[in-house]
This record gives sequence, C-alpha cells and structure tokens, in this order.
Amino acid sequence: MTTFVNKQFSGGVANIRNIAQCYEAVSRTLARNPMLPGISAFYGPSGFGKSTAANYVATKTNAFYVQVKSTYTKKAFAQALLREMSIPAPTTLSDMMELASAELAKSGRPLIIDEFDHLVNSSKVEIVRDLYEASQGTFLIIGEELLARKLEKWERFHGRVLNWVPALPADLHDAMQLSQIYAPNIEVDVSVIESLVSTVRGSTRRVSTNLEMLHEQALENGVKHVGLKELALILPNGFVTGESPKPRSF
Repeated sequence: MTTFVNKQFSGGVANIRNIAQCYEAVSRTLARNPMLPGISAFYGPSGFGKSTAANYVATKTNAFYVQVKSTYTKKAFAQALLREMSIPAPTTLSDMMELASAELAKSGRPLIIDEFDHLVNSSKVEIVRDLYEASQGTFLIIGEELLARKLEKWERFHGRVLNWVPALPADLHDAMQLSQIYAPNIEVDVSVIESLVSTVRGSTRRVSTNLEMLHEQALENGVKHVGLKELALILPNGFVTGESPKPRSF
C-alpha cells in the first residue's frame, strides 16, 4: 500500500534536523563548565538551511543575531551588533566594543554570528575573539564547510571553539516536513519525495524550491495527487538541481 505525505499546512518553520543541531550547539555551550571555552561553530555547505535554523534558534534562546555582510569593516560589524542590542553606537570602535561586551556579560544572552566566513576571509576574526574575552559569553559562529580549516590560521580563536556541529543534509523526514509548507494543497507520494532528496543531494534550499515549483505546476494542471507517473508529466525536465543550463544551439 502506498503511503502519502501529510498534506496539512503547518505554517511557521519546518521541524528539520538542522534546527535541532543548531539548538543543541547553543544549549550545550550555555550549559558548559565555566572553565571551558564558550564558542561553538555550526558549519556546512550553502543551502543546508543554516541561516533559517539560526534565526529560529535565536528567537527560541533569546540570542542576539548578526548576519555578517561581505562589505563589513570592524566598525560596521560592531555597529550592526549594537543595533541588534538596541544600543546607540558611540563614535569610536573601542567604545562600541566596550558597550557590546558589557551587554553580553550583563544579559547572559547568546550571540549568534551568521556568515562568519566573511570575517575570516577579510581577517577580522580577532574582533570576535576580543568580544568573547571581554564578555566570556556564549557565542555561536555559523559558516561554510571549510570554516574549521580556515580558522586554523588563527589558533588563539580556533582553540576557543568548544563544539564543531555539522549541518546535516535534508533527509526524507525533513523533506516531508517541508512539503507541508511548500506543497500544502496536494498529496505527494513518498517515492517522489525520496527521488527529490536524492536528486538535490540533501540541499534543504533545493528541496524547498522544487516542492514549491511542483505545487504550482500540479495546481495549474489540476493534479491533486503526485506520484512518479504524474511527476513525469508535470515536470518533464525533472527537478532543478542547481546545475547551470546547457548552452543552447541555434
């Protein structure tokens, strides 16, 4: 007997594995022995849902959250952090750092720094170490798969990372959860979900975008139940994998 994915729309954020991974990283660091370092890292390839998980966990743990931009200077990073703290920024970087570290120490709230690779690539890692040393707070840094290797260049920072927590590829359970959000009005055969997860190699972002595309195409064609047969008719070119289109010939 064929099993179908629950089609009920759940709203909010799908309860995927990387939310649990991210939450555990923050929770374990908050509960650490006070003699141990207070920085953890959540790392993995682009598209694995790290930022979505981080935003959700920031809300649940009352953490400060800063997403680093590629253009950030040290001063711009400090200003972004103070904005998140709702603290007016003074003129000098040193005064900004004092205010931010004092707030972290006083509040006890975690600090989540997303897109940490931008600070690594521009050699601004030490500003975060300074913040940590002054506050002795709980920090979660989030970056790409090679983050740990990149940070080896800064041993004084690398040695203060308590936990290295990997982001996980989307599995069948994750994709079924995502289908409730991105394909709420159709029934999707589990075999279709399995094919999707395999095709996109566990990319949470591509699972989501393909489910939304499947949902739109199914409704446009009046299809309420999608099995492998219907999938071939609705998406004759298959799922989008992220590979660049082949050059056309004229």
